[in-house]
Amino acid sequence: MASSVMNATTMALYWLSSSFDAPLARAVIFGVHVDGHLVVEVLLIVVILFLLSRKSYKHPKKPLTEKEIDELCEEWVPEPLHPPITEEMLYEPPVLESAAGTHTVIDGKEVVNFACANYLGLIGHEKMIKSCTASLEKYGVGSCGPRGFYGTIDVHLDCEERISKFLGTSDSVLYSYGISTIFSVIPAFCKKGDIIIADEGVHWGVQNGLYLSRSTVVYFKHNDMASLESTLERITEGNKRIKRVRRYIVVEAIYQNSGQVAPLDTIIKLKEKYLFRIIVDESNSFGVLGSTGRGLSEHFGVPIEKVDIITSGLGAALATDGGFCTGSTRVVDHQRLSSSGYVFSASLPPYLASAAISAIDHLEEKTSLLGQLRDNISLLRNALGDVPGLAISSSPLSPIVFLTLKKSTGAARGDLQLLEDIASRVLKEDGVFVVSSKRSTLDKCHLPVGLRLFVSAGHTVDDIEKAAAALKRVAAETLAKIS
Repeated sequence: MASSVMNATTMALYWLSSSFDAPLARAVIFGVHVDGHLVVEVLLIVVILFLLSRKSYKHPKKPLTEKEIDELCEEWVPEPLHPPITEEMLYEPPVLESAAGTHTVIDGKEVVNFACANYLGLIGHEKMIKSCTASLEKYGVGSCGPRGFYGTIDVHLDCEERISKFLGTSDSVLYSYGISTIFSVIPAFCKKGDIIIADEGVHWGVQNGLYLSRSTVVYFKHNDMASLESTLERITEGNKRIKRVRRYIVVEAIYQNSGQVAPLDTIIKLKEKYLFRIIVDESNSFGVLGSTGRGLSEHFGVPIEKVDIITSGLGAALATDGGFCTGSTRVVDHQRLSSSGYVFSASLPPYLASAAISAIDHLEEKTSLLGQLRDNISLLRNALGDVPGLAISSSPLSPIVFLTLKKSTGAARGDLQLLEDIASRVLKEDGVFVVSSKRSTLDKCHLPVGLRLFVSAGHTVDDIEKAAAALKRVAAETLAKIS
């Protein structure tokens, strides 16, 4: 009713204002000269009273019949809770029935495992098992509380100290879950209004950290230093507020989505030139790169102090779980109060921290493991150099040997389906377990999909030759059908 009154009033005002010249308007009522404004006001009052006196229209209430109710119920379709089920969703991944070592059991059959990032071959190692057993007997399975609330056990502090001593940094902080490390660290230091320059090939964990930071994120072409420099120059040139905000470069040491090694020496020069900080995720390079396995900085001969923040998971080379961030004391202390993955997560089970310490000790005692790993990487790359329809796109030192299609189907989904068919056949027919770089719908990486083979120091020459022969045969047969 109120809205109809307002509408009528507005229309009356518009009509009257267009019909009268206010200063000159005059009306004669019962022989008395009256100002035009008075006429307008009287008419408006009459219109308002007329509208208020009218009864609002009400639709006659008529109850629905049982038949009408049934028909409405039959026609009603509830909104789905999830998208339609596709064949891809019905896919059941292989289920391991033993430890995920270089050989594992799937469906009762022993297979050669190239699907697990067991770079140093420490899964199932006797020293690791003894360390975990002793820790379980002493501490149990854990405190089930965050580090700041009765969750810190002395072995956590020992592990942090051991990592810092191994890498030569001031301090380290331990996280309970590998992938949560990077996407907790980034928001702890980067806030709304800050600027982050990131490689377009970073994995989902890094992407999630960038999103949670709410910073301004600009991507540069994957592992392209010319693109990085042009991006840094474009962002800083003529930007007067650039010096008043925090700014970071975020990269992976070895990219999970391509197997490429980031050129840290060039990145450090650019970050110093344009006054940026750098965050490096070393989940696939810690314990792998460098003469003693100390990672990307050792590999390029860059002082580790020049890398502002280093993160890594413990589940690859060290064959345990959790993650860590290392750097200066101030960087570490800040996370103990502001990093969500540290503050709100239950602490790492102590036996996993003990396993990490044992793995680092073992790596320092037997640096020959690194030589064996590199020999296996080289042997596999040479064996896969002429796989029909596939090409190696990863760096020569990367333990992730990444195979992409030489000729794409034209769609990422079609490429992925083709690669999954190859991986499935290789597993079923030859007993070689490899995986495609399948990504979730949340993953925004646009790099080409491929087959990933995780090389381990524990693989034998026979393992590598078997995998190469199987891939050559299956790839030739599968790709011949579509060419």
